[in-house]
Amino acid sequence: MYIEKLALKNYRNYDSLEIDFENKVNVILGENAQGKTNLMESVYVLAMAKSHRTSNDKDLIRWDEDYAKIEGRIKRKHGSLPMQLVISKKGKKAWCNHIEQQRLSQYVGNMNVVMFAPEDLNLVKGSPQVRRRFIDMEIGQVSPVYLHGVSQYLKILQQRNHYLKMLQIKKTSDETMLDILTEQFIQAAVKITAKRFEFLRILETWAQPLHKGISRGIETLEIHYSPSVNVLEGQDLSKMIEVFEDKFTKVKAREIERGTTLFGPHRDDVLFHVNGRDVQTFGSQGQQRTTALSVKLAEIELIHSEIGEYPILLLDDVLSELDDHRQSHLLNTILGKVQTFVTTTSVEGIDHQTIKEASTFIVNSGEIIRRN
Repeated sequence: MYIEKLALKNYRNYDSLEIDFENKVNVILGENAQGKTNLMESVYVLAMAKSHRTSNDKDLIRWDEDYAKIEGRIKRKHGSLPMQLVISKKGKKAWCNHIEQQRLSQYVGNMNVVMFAPEDLNLVKGSPQVRRRFIDMEIGQVSPVYLHGVSQYLKILQQRNHYLKMLQIKKTSDETMLDILTEQFIQAAVKITAKRFEFLRILETWAQPLHKGISRGIETLEIHYSPSVNVLEGQDLSKMIEVFEDKFTKVKAREIERGTTLFGPHRDDVLFHVNGRDVQTFGSQGQQRTTALSVKLAEIELIHSEIGEYPILLLDDVLSELDDHRQSHLLNTILGKVQTFVTTTSVEGIDHQTIKEASTFIVNSGEIIRRN
């Protein structure tokens, strides 16, 4: 798939923009703070209905305006698909093929993107929250029902935490409601846990050969899901529920004392091991970067294997962060099969045929000019 046309209205520093793209590498050139990353972000937001840079949607609306609008025409193997997202201070509305989507979880997945930005190098060495967000967003692209499940889980978690806080401060002493919420919480939690196990196993299958190739055959990557409740990969859902129930029975008094939910998918983590060692703790910066790159390239192949089309790749100022060997491996992997957007201040030093044959756009103060 690829994006043929993008139109922005009141988005970040863009007043109004309409631009056409080809199904190849598109280089977005410009100095810092001119709008390169804003353009890249708008493609991501059109696909995912949320930003990778901010959790506050109001940040996406141009100063002193009431709304921002992103429109795109996506070319898929079954034809063109118009998509539209309007972001206002009241919330978001999304249209796909001119039909308003009742839930954002129905909208996400119609356009698939893989974003690789400098902050994604923190996938390995960053906080568990970064890794949880990563797997939730990626599973959501190929399984929209999963995103709806996560949304329901978070609502139950919020209600449960609120009730635990009331028990903690003695505003109530009736634990019946807590027991009901715990039961709902466990039902939602086991589905998320099982899907994450499954997704990471498939991701590892794609990432291992990529990592071996980038490391010139000397490193083996393993990806492990680390749940906060002692459930096992491949475990029957009914058995998982039993393990969760046992855990929450044992920690009930401690959770009331603390006023919060201490275990569940919101506390889980993902571990990356290279040659049997935890890369986050013991890996060199080079190993951490190779791991992050392998995982991102694996995402591309995983999405292709799941939906039969390659996603759109967004490389936001990341090529300059990679050495020549990793740069070449990345560009050789995408060559001729993935529509790719590359933002950079300069293509000097990137000696690769893919970049030389790319369409180039110059960004200056929210205005874009096509150079070739």
